[in-house]
Amino acid sequence: MSTVKIFPLTGTFAENKDTAKIIRLDQIIPALSKGDSVILDFEKIDGVTQSFMHVLISDLIRLYGPGVIDKISFKACNETVQKIVTIVINYMQESL
Repeated sequence: MSTVKIFPLTGTFAENKDTAKIIRLDQIIPALSKGDSVILDFEKIDGVTQSFMHVLISDLIRLYGPGVIDKISFKACNETVQKIVTIVINYMQESL
């Protein structure tokens, strides 16, 4: 299992799409490719943009299918972050 701590990479507000892409390409995809589960740790994150979350996880759903969400845990999400995660996951599942 791999843990990705978002705060050190983004600060308290995760909005930079380039950072989301780097996290996805450098940390999440390699872990999933090895068969590992991934914990995305949102401790100390006050908010995220929908575009950040979309870049972070939507390509994973396209590459691995909707079942990939079962291999990703979203840890320490406040209510705001959880709502954005849910919106993006639901949108991606509907578009497949």
